[in-house]
Amino acid sequence: METVYDWVTVAVFAGLAVLLLQRSSEEKPRDRLIHYLPPAAGCGISNYLGNEGLAIPAVAILVGVMAYIYFVLKPFERSNETSD
Repeated sequence: METVYDWVTVAVFAGLAVLLLQRSSEEKPRDRLIHYLPPAAGCGISNYLGNEGLAIPAVAILVGVMAYIYFVLKPFERSNETSD
């Protein structure tokens, strides 16, 4: 954990893992495990590129990862389940 890319990508990946665990505990999961592969791989690729000194591609991929998480996984969308 030496660069800003290490910290940022680990934080995004940790949030992604928490989202996966929270969603997998639902009675009827909203997404499949394969939906988490692109952002997880993107975090790794972004971190590698950033550590190699390729800042623009690293940031572009990280922005793409964040967009994917927001628009595809929809972390702020509430479940349709109601608890009584």
